[in-house]
Amino acid sequence: MSDIIHLLPDSIANQIAAGEVIQRPASVVKELVENSLDAGAKHIRIVIKDAGRTLIQVIDDGKGMSATDARMAFERHATSKIKTADDLFALHTRGFRGEALASVAAIAHVELKTRRAEDEVGTLLKIAGSKVESQQTISGAVGTTISVKNIFFNVPARRKFLKSNETERRNIFTEIERIALVNPDTEFTLIENDVQTLQLPAANLRKRIVQLQGKAINQQLIEINEQTTLAKIHGYISTPQFARKGRANQFFFANNRYIRHPYFHKAVMTAYEPLISASENPNYFIYFEVEPDAIDVNIHPTKTEVKFEDERTLWQILMVTVKESLGKFNAIPSIDFDTADAPDIPIFDPSKSTSMPKVSINPNYNPFQTSSGGGFKPSKPKLDWEQLYKGFENEEKLPSVSPDTDTNLFQTSHSLQGDSVVLSSPEHYQYKQKYILTSVKSGLMIIDQHRAHVRILFDKYLSQITNRKGVSQRVLFPEMIQLTSAEASSLTEIAEDMEALGFELSDLGNNAFAIQGIPSELQNVDAVALIHSLIDKNMETGSNIQEQVHESLALSMANFTAIPAGKSLSEEEMLLMVNQLFACQLPNHTPDGKSIITVISDDEIEKKLKG
Repeated sequence: MSDIIHLLPDSIANQIAAGEVIQRPASVVKELVENSLDAGAKHIRIVIKDAGRTLIQVIDDGKGMSATDARMAFERHATSKIKTADDLFALHTRGFRGEALASVAAIAHVELKTRRAEDEVGTLLKIAGSKVESQQTISGAVGTTISVKNIFFNVPARRKFLKSNETERRNIFTEIERIALVNPDTEFTLIENDVQTLQLPAANLRKRIVQLQGKAINQQLIEINEQTTLAKIHGYISTPQFARKGRANQFFFANNRYIRHPYFHKAVMTAYEPLISASENPNYFIYFEVEPDAIDVNIHPTKTEVKFEDERTLWQILMVTVKESLGKFNAIPSIDFDTADAPDIPIFDPSKSTSMPKVSINPNYNPFQTSSGGGFKPSKPKLDWEQLYKGFENEEKLPSVSPDTDTNLFQTSHSLQGDSVVLSSPEHYQYKQKYILTSVKSGLMIIDQHRAHVRILFDKYLSQITNRKGVSQRVLFPEMIQLTSAEASSLTEIAEDMEALGFELSDLGNNAFAIQGIPSELQNVDAVALIHSLIDKNMETGSNIQEQVHESLALSMANFTAIPAGKSLSEEEMLLMVNQLFACQLPNHTPDGKSIITVISDDEIEKKLKG
């Protein structure tokens, strides 16, 4: 039997490595821009076409490479940053493993132009699928220009799984944003399909944050700065009043590298705990500077997951630093002695006598007597809710009751009719302004009012999106919403669906939009916060399938606009909600799987009351 183990060819090995390092066009942008920064570039120009599928080009004014270095840069594990094993624990650069360019060249057509200041001429190198096609001498400016064309041209399975242009474009924005936030002294320009879409002049950190997040963020930034023997922690956090539900702008950086760190995120949220609700998130831009040997950045291919030497102590330092900064800038509530608009409190006068409060009682009041004085009030006829509930458990449907009926609890009539079926009022009770309770044959039915309304609204909004039947109401004074580049890109993905719901937005330029109209059924809703919520949900989901996008958008709208727990409902409103809930095809659960209805049996109640 012949030997079966053999070494892989370099071209295949490079493609395998590319699968870890190069996942999408944004990965290429990240690796190339980081190389430019390591080369000392202060002006970086990024050119993309078709969201990076056709072309990704990075032009820098860094120190350039010699002809030999240009060729060596595309070899696996070829690096200028490591000479000995000890260098792994003293890294100050972004790239160091020497895999990026080799991985890029394995799955694309690559063209490199480079020249050093001390050289009279430069080098042009062309590579395709890890094979060097040509190398020649050229004239050119100092620095490096690298063009990556037809990404994954030789790995069709990988190219097939690239997402939509808008999604890939948003991923590129995200990578540029992370890099730009940690390099404010470098100018970045982005050109997409021959149109300049981003210009970030060199600035200080605060200005760079404003450049990327919009002018509105400037007023909410609180500086943090703490120097300890373990680390220097600095950056900006937001004031609590600007915390928002859903995704926020939250960034950690360690030694000029973007990182994800859920443990440190918990430290920040602990500092904010007394100031914001559990569902709200503050913005933060936090930078750690530690000794290179106190951090391990080599535990993940993309280097976004890192391990600190003493994370518990750093957690405490971070939490205290954020908390102190919030206190210094009066974010923590204090006693307000301002008497303007305060009620007048009478001054105690010992010379005047006071009398005890009196309670008036009507001894003839009979709670069981009707207003006409004639016996007990007759009970209303009841629908067998238990039978209906069990029918839905068995996936039966209530005939001819349409979920498209107007679902605004405070504007519609208070009954629903099917084919000769009128759902009349059962005995209702609202418990703690959160649950609707009603008796059924076998016990007590409990309905979560918020979740029930989410299910009702989800079905309505999904129908509007699918059938394009949303009605818009124009606003008298249009509000402006300022988005980041990534958010603006996400907005274009869901623009048609939002229009179907009834939103009207006009583009003001520079990622700013005017809200000209909102869905007609929305009342007293913060339109800016709602649109942010829809965009955040789309960015989190990142789905490429239209049906999933529709469902995600409808669910986000329903969650945002449904009546909250704590809302007092009249008997008519409770009746309407129950009617509309059982008109839904799946009333037992919310679209994301949470229970809406439960029944406590008579036997369970009797057991608890025994003895």
